Amino acid sequence: MNQGKMRTYDKEFKVNAMSLYLSSGKSYQQISQDLGIPGSTLAGWVEEHKKAGAEAFVGKGHIKIADNEIVQLRKELALVREERDILKKALGIFSCLRK
Repeated sequence: MNQGKMRTYDKEFKVNAMSLYLSSGKSYQQISQDLGIPGSTLAGWVEEHKKAGAEAFVGKGHIKIADNEIVQLRKELALVREERDILKKALGIFSCLRK
């Protein structure tokens, strides 16, 4: 029995399994039994491919192209907030010195 050890599959295997399901007309259960994977896993791959298309199955540690822009914008936002906070502190300091 599988004791908490998660199997991993490469992108090529996922794409081939999904293509086999879509082209064969067989059920998730039939295809998954033939391939030795859980039916829910195959169903998840098909759904992910429907949602993400060519960007599906990017792998561990990789970011989808659409998400990369969000990551860059969050970094830029953090930098701008830090600069704003520094300017606020400087304004407070200089306004105290003027009095």
